[in-house]
Amino acid sequence: MTLVILAAGMGSRYGGLKQLDPMTDNGEFIIDFSIYDALNAGFDHVVFIIKEENLELFRETVGARIEKKVKVTYAFQKSDELPEGFKVPEGREKPWGTGHAIYCVRDIVKDNFAVINADDFYGRDTFVQLAKHLKDANETNGVAHHCMVGFRLGNTLTENGTVSRGHCTVDSADMLQSVTERTKIMKKETCAAYLDDDGETWIDLPFDTIVSMNCWGFTPAFFEKLENGFVKFLSDLGGNPLKAEYYLPTAVDEQRKAGLCDVKVYPTQSVWQGVTYAEDKARVKASIRAMIDSGEYPEQLWK
Repeated sequence: MTLVILAAGMGSRYGGLKQLDPMTDNGEFIIDFSIYDALNAGFDHVVFIIKEENLELFRETVGARIEKKVKVTYAFQKSDELPEGFKVPEGREKPWGTGHAIYCVRDIVKDNFAVINADDFYGRDTFVQLAKHLKDANETNGVAHHCMVGFRLGNTLTENGTVSRGHCTVDSADMLQSVTERTKIMKKETCAAYLDDDGETWIDLPFDTIVSMNCWGFTPAFFEKLENGFVKFLSDLGGNPLKAEYYLPTAVDEQRKAGLCDVKVYPTQSVWQGVTYAEDKARVKASIRAMIDSGEYPEQLWK
């Protein structure tokens, strides 16, 4: 099983390359803890999706720590890596989004795989759930059986601003019914709220709403259908060719609606730890320190 790590974003709200910001006195990053948990759950290949200019930084830090423990591959998210017949619109500098990032590893990943963000601390239970599903995931009559670990919205918010989450609806059998990318969700006193498409109206969401943290499990069949969806997206950029992004949750929902896949949702009570903003760092460091002190993680992960 392969763990694909989305690490190409620069963290504009954070003010730097947050994926490689140490969270322990030993210099470990959030990403180290995710990889540690994934290896213990049975994953045996790690693919980093990064910007090419950051290759040596990754190799010299987290790469140097884990390359003796697991197979590691580095892949680059390049804006000009597009399906045949398409080119980058003149003046576009923004990346194409998380859906495109996964498109960039279509020739690298050949087995069942999980996808996570580099800057989110998901917790051990997340990787146990992913591995359990992916060990037996396949297709039935052309329908791929994917999965997602669903977090409680109230466990994924920061006090320091808005966050982006995949707003999910799930049926009584824990099967995904819809996922909608909400790019601005804020914490209120008794609930959360997201900014609607009009950019003016805030709509309340209960804390117990299930959300996606870009924590998915897929079979390789996902890639072919992903490319088809990306082609459709590129063909219909409309009036926003310089900023439109193809989000991974959007790609999943398109395939689900078309009957090409189903998605099992594994709810978790784990509390997200992440550094959307620089002000989040102290809280995350303290939480990780507490987990180390309690014995959940060793003092040095890779010793």
